[in-house]
Amino acid sequence: MTEIHTPRLLLRPWQEDDLMPLAEIHADPGAMRWVEDGSVRDLEQTAADLERWEEDWDEEGFGLFAVELLGSGELIGCVGLSVPADLPQLLPTVQISWRLGRQFWGQGYASEAAQACLEYALQDRGLDRVIAVAQPGDTASLNIMDKLGMSHEQDTVHPAHGHAVQVHAIDLTEFQV
Repeated sequence: MTEIHTPRLLLRPWQEDDLMPLAEIHADPGAMRWVEDGSVRDLEQTAADLERWEEDWDEEGFGLFAVELLGSGELIGCVGLSVPADLPQLLPTVQISWRLGRQFWGQGYASEAAQACLEYALQDRGLDRVIAVAQPGDTASLNIMDKLGMSHEQDTVHPAHGHAVQVHAIDLTEFQV
């Protein structure tokens, strides 16, 4: 699996000692507010997420990276690519997403990680197009999508959770490093 370095971050494969810090993020209602139905996850669910993300790397050749602060080695969250199987109306496509611990918000880490991951998707993986999905009230994620150069493409309803989502997209011809 690939590692990506940015000025402040390392996007890397998952390690065994990532489970507890990720579980802390997943247990925070604020950090999980805009993820799927907004439910927190326990340790067992977080372990299942990690297992699924590693399987994505094996099956798809891409997936979610662990995001680590370069200075401290601290896990601050995840960023990566996935096939949004829970949104069949958008298939076939690849989605970029991110999730950071609340103490790391507002410092540009999510934008920095997402920019590096988007560059990886469009330049290294050879994808022609990437989407991102957010609920209308998730202004932080919508701002990141704007910083990435993504354009609003459509509004839809999440079939499993019943809430509105906005789909933003960027293709290779629009991407700027």
